[in-house]
Amino acid sequence: MTRMLSIENVSVAYGKVEAVRNVSLSVEQGQIVTVIGPNGAGKTTLLMAAIGLLRSTGRMLFQGADLAKIDVEGRVERGLCLVPEKRELFADMSVADNLLLGTYSLRDRSATRQCLDDVFDRFPRLKERSKQAAGTLSGGERQMLALGRALMAKPKLLVLDEPSLGLAPLIVREIFRTIASLRSLGVSVLLVEQNARAALETADYGYVLETGEIIQSGPADTLIHDPKLIAAYLGGH
Repeated sequence: MTRMLSIENVSVAYGKVEAVRNVSLSVEQGQIVTVIGPNGAGKTTLLMAAIGLLRSTGRMLFQGADLAKIDVEGRVERGLCLVPEKRELFADMSVADNLLLGTYSLRDRSATRQCLDDVFDRFPRLKERSKQAAGTLSGGERQMLALGRALMAKPKLLVLDEPSLGLAPLIVREIFRTIASLRSLGVSVLLVEQNARAALETADYGYVLETGEIIQSGPADTLIHDPKLIAAYLGGH
């Protein structure tokens, strides 16, 4: 397998407080990797460092290139795309215009049209609401729009920060089905998620982050049956 992302002994500090300490993880091509853990564990901080919004020490490689030498825009152009927890949509703009903002790095007009058609095929509800203002959508629809906008950029690695946050259980299942379906596109996924069960059911491999450090890792289908993880995160089911 081709390694998409390699994070090696990465630490991130806010002033004198180390939020992430010597974290190492990797994502292979076409793989879904999840980082689970409690609130305040450093999960989002790790993602922000990976996409270049926070300074870090250690080494990060994306498709073999040293990310220390690549700015945020350069990372996006190379195919490293974030769907942030707050989704950060433009509420007054239409669904279609929000999607088109995801294609700013594409130069080919016909490719843009094809991307839009692909997203509408994947999310028929967005097609139905293409002329609506993004601010009028439900929480689940806004998450679909945020995912769709990221897919418009033709990502090689999609970084998802808490995609299920604030969504009803039925919508959560739909979102995770969509995430799982990205494997068929060859898109790799790094998924930070508090819903540990849904994340491990979807992912190939998982890491457990607590107080800024990786305390456990392994194949997702092994972690989901681990008694300590069940007690801590999976509700004993």
